[in-house]
Amino acid sequence: MPTKPLFRETLSAMSAASRPSATRLEPFRLRGANFNLLVLRLLDHRIEAVVPALADQFRRAPGFLRFAPIVIGLDDIAARPEEVEFARLAEALRGIEIVPVGTTGGSPELRAAAMGAGLPPLRLAGGKEAEPPPAEPAADHAAPPPPVATPPAPAPAAGPGRPAMVLDQPVRAGTRIWAEGADLIIVGTVNRGAEVIADGNIHVYGRLLGRAIAGGQGATEARVFAMQFDPELVSIAGYYAVREGLGDAPIGRAVQARLDGESMRFDPLG
Repeated sequence: MPTKPLFRETLSAMSAASRPSATRLEPFRLRGANFNLLVLRLLDHRIEAVVPALADQFRRAPGFLRFAPIVIGLDDIAARPEEVEFARLAEALRGIEIVPVGTTGGSPELRAAAMGAGLPPLRLAGGKEAEPPPAEPAADHAAPPPPVATPPAPAPAAGPGRPAMVLDQPVRAGTRIWAEGADLIIVGTVNRGAEVIADGNIHVYGRLLGRAIAGGQGATEARVFAMQFDPELVSIAGYYAVREGLGDAPIGRAVQARLDGESMRFDPLG
């Protein structure tokens, strides 16, 4: 009868499977990476002024920032740290489906108050390290060692020497394309519901119907070019305009979008 040998083989296989493996894979790995994040520059620290205005903007650009990570810019806040309710602000932002992940800029006191609410200071890619929040004085008064100068990380190249990512096909709805450290050239249509991002310029040799975000790492000289301009949203270096806010832009024509100070300009091509 084959039953007994088969039974013994099964037991042997189960016993081998239960023994710990000689080699075990590590449970995780850490590595550095750059991400495209928008900065929410607070010009007014009052929650009742900021959050309703944000919610109104996002209603006009549905889905653009839903559950998007946001960095809170503190450089324009003149209020005292105790006047800024960072914990309530973070809760209110999550209530409109925005995820605050940290802060940038601001005084050491403001950064310390934000950190107490779970919003740590972040360093801009290629920028210098933020000054740490003030700490409690140490017990001893030994002189601290002199700081070691470290060169800043290289920023993405700008101008004609910057590389380019080329797409020879349309960008479909629900697709997000990011040209990291490069220009983005699209030979085709960017459909509604699609999102194209570039650290440099964006060129669309077709219809721009979706969302275009140029200057992803803060390059204010970046531009968006489109042969037929009719976007849901266009953004350069964090400044953006939704479809209803394009003003006198020549919709449906060849256009270049660029920044003029902190205002968006839409100039016809040709």
